[in-house]
Amino acid sequence: MSAILFVEDDNTIAMGVEYSLRQDGFQVSLAYRLEEARDLLERQPFDLVLLDLGLPDGSGYALCKEIRAAGDTPIIILSARDEESSVVLGLDLGADDYITKPFRLRELISRMKAVLRRRGPVEAGDRTLTCGDVTVFTQQAKVYKNDREVFLTALEYRLLLTLILNQGRVLTRSQILGSIWDVDEDFVNDNTLTVYIKRLREKLEDDPQNPALIKTVRGLGYQAGD
Repeated sequence: MSAILFVEDDNTIAMGVEYSLRQDGFQVSLAYRLEEARDLLERQPFDLVLLDLGLPDGSGYALCKEIRAAGDTPIIILSARDEESSVVLGLDLGADDYITKPFRLRELISRMKAVLRRRGPVEAGDRTLTCGDVTVFTQQAKVYKNDREVFLTALEYRLLLTLILNQGRVLTRSQILGSIWDVDEDFVNDNTLTVYIKRLREKLEDDPQNPALIKTVRGLGYQAGD
């Protein structure tokens, strides 16, 4: 049973989500303020943190940064802020995923399970995969560019695996979303996949503005390699 810390100041949302997660087999601890969340994090380990941004005693961004500095506990941000800059900031601070409100519980649970797989292979097995100057060692879940290790969040890693395992093929948005989140594109904000592609390019491309590794095929989707 996965232990979840849910940090949310809206009592209606908190209680509704807590009930649904418990019905799905999760163990849930609620915190309505940053200080409550910090206290719980000091007292016990959690498998995943669901984190609202707008809290009475401060910003969830600050807690996201603290959690990531302390370890690799997966973090999913839940926020009504759907602009690209907010998604980028959340991912930059170490969040593994970013879900905009309002969300559907099926979407939330699917994406929680995807993050909890923690770099689990997308039908990759124990293999070494290459695409250009990028190498993925699936057994260790490590990524290297020109022999330099590149840190990816759990969802960035699964996205990269999906693209490289289909190297040379054009993947539609629906195919990508179904692979890394087990949901269709109706459940994901338009900015989210775009931001993940952008983050991968910034970490792996020599020139992110003119990508050679992860290409956009206009009107169709994305393609890794040639």
